[in-house]
Amino acid sequence: MAGLTAEQEAFLKEHKWAVLSTGKKDGSPQVSTIQYGVEDGKIIIGVAHDRAKWFNAKRQPKVALLLLDGRKQLIVYGTAECIPSGPERTAVTRRLRKLVGTNIPPEDQSDEDYGKELDAQKRVIIRVTPTSTFSND
Repeated sequence: MAGLTAEQEAFLKEHKWAVLSTGKKDGSPQVSTIQYGVEDGKIIIGVAHDRAKWFNAKRQPKVALLLLDGRKQLIVYGTAECIPSGPERTAVTRRLRKLVGTNIPPEDQSDEDYGKELDAQKRVIIRVTPTSTFSND
């Protein structure tokens, strides 16, 4: 399994927005603009559990991410891991929100209370492990 090069990971960390491609039930592509973070060579995406990208990633975990910066591009092909609930979802969501700088929960908010808040907001995590990449750098 191939991961990201140091240069590719740095390029991803310099940005916050990409296009996620998942496979619909009929095999056709579903594309979504997403905000993401990078942690330990994996791409973390927070989504709502009632969205097509969530259902698609659960059913068919092969996904692709496209990051464009002018004419420079990076495509990351990978395997999605869906984290619907529990302490791992809460911890990963906290870290993701710090990475992207939005909706950062208070430091003193308990994991239990934050988990309930995430449940109310229907928030879940898709974590993508890169398997191959393409770039034009």
